Amino acid sequence: MGFDTSGLLPLSDALQGMLEQLACCCDNEQLPLPEALGRVLASDIASPLAVPPFDNSAMDGYAVRLSDLASGTPLIMAGKAFAGQPYQGEWPAGHCVRIMTGAPVPPGTDAVVMQEETQADGDRITFLAQPEPGQNIRRAGSDIGKGACVLPAGTRLTPREMPLLASLGVATVAVRRPLKVAIFSTGDELKPVGTPLAHGDIYDSNRYGVRAMLARLGCDCLDLGIIPDDPAQLRAAFIRADEEADVLITTGGVSVGEADFTKQLLDELGEIGFWKLAIKPGKPFAFGRLPCAWFFGLPGNPVSAMVTFDQLVQPALAKLAGQRFERPLQLQAVTTEPLKKSPGRLDFQRGILSQGPNGLEVRSTGSQDSAVFSSLSRANCYIILERERGRVAVGETVTVEPFGGLLL
Repeated sequence: MGFDTSGLLPLSDALQGMLEQLACCCDNEQLPLPEALGRVLASDIASPLAVPPFDNSAMDGYAVRLSDLASGTPLIMAGKAFAGQPYQGEWPAGHCVRIMTGAPVPPGTDAVVMQEETQADGDRITFLAQPEPGQNIRRAGSDIGKGACVLPAGTRLTPREMPLLASLGVATVAVRRPLKVAIFSTGDELKPVGTPLAHGDIYDSNRYGVRAMLARLGCDCLDLGIIPDDPAQLRAAFIRADEEADVLITTGGVSVGEADFTKQLLDELGEIGFWKLAIKPGKPFAFGRLPCAWFFGLPGNPVSAMVTFDQLVQPALAKLAGQRFERPLQLQAVTTEPLKKSPGRLDFQRGILSQGPNGLEVRSTGSQDSAVFSSLSRANCYIILERERGRVAVGETVTVEPFGGLLL
C-alpha cells in the first residue's frame, strides 16, 4: 500500500495514510425527512426561506413608535397582536399595540417595550422606560437568511438537525445510502455466547463491540460470525464479504505468530499492509484493499480491537460514508494516582474523569492489560500518554479524551 511498515508506525501517520486513499463510495438517494434520521447529507441544504420570516416580538409587551413616546404621556391601546393573529386594525398617533411573543410587529413599529416596564390603567398605558430603536424586535432573517447554507454536505442527521429542517419546510433530503460493512471473528478458540466452553475456549466478544459501534455510525452490518482457522472457510468468507459489502472488518489473525495462511490469503486476494502501530493497546493492525471492498484487520485482544476501531477505523468509515468527521474533544486533567508507562508507544489508558475542587481530575480504572475488557466498561475517557512519556506521578497534567459517540 506504499507504507513503510518497518518498525512501529505512528498513529497519526497510519490515519493520514489511510484517509488519503479513501473516498466516499455511497450513492445518493432522496428520502422523506422522517426517514432520514441517522443518514449523511449528500449535498448542502440552503434555506428556502428567511428565519424568522417576518419581524416579530421577542417579548410580551407593547409595540410602539418612538415619536409617540416623546411627550412622555400615556398611550392608548389600539388593539392586540398574537402569534398567528397579527394586528391589522388602524394605529392612530398616540396609540400602542398590545403584542405577544412571536407575533408579527405592526408596520411602523420602532420597538417593543416589555410589559414589566409599563403600567396599565384600562386602555391607558404608561411607559416607565425609554426603549432603544429596534428593542425586543426579532428582524426577518436575523437567524437564517433566505438561501443561506444551514447544513453542509456530510452532516449526519441527528435529533438536533431534524427540527431545524422541519422549521424550514424541508420535506425531503438527498442523503447517502448506508455504508455496508461485513464483519467476522477468526480463531478456533472462539465460541458463540450461550454455548458451553471447553478447556481453552473463550467467548467471541469482539463482534458485539464492533457491531454496536457500526450501529452508532449508521452502517448496515453483514455479520458472518466466527470463522475458524481454516483456509477454505476463510477464503469463502473473504470472497463473500468482498462481493456483498463496501468494507470488511475482522478481529484476530493480524498478530505476529498467528496462522500464516491468513496473511497469505489476504495478499493473494488483495493488497494488504500488516502494520505494527506505535500505540498501546493495539499494536497489530492491517489495512488494505480487496478487489471490491476496503479491509481493516483489528487485533484479537478485546480492548485493542475497540481502541483501534475508535481511533483508526471510525474516521476511515466516516470518509467512505461521505460524512464530515471531527476529531473528539481533548482536555487537560490532573492525575490523582500514579500511572505506569514505558516510553515507546502512544498509550490509550482507560480512565475515570471527574470534576475535582480545583478542576478536572482523572484516575485509572485499574489493570490496563489489553485483554481486560472490564477496564474499558468502567471508564469514561481515554488517558492519552505521549509516545516518549514514561511513568506519570500524582499531580501531573495529562491529556484526556472523554468518551462520546461510539463508546458512550
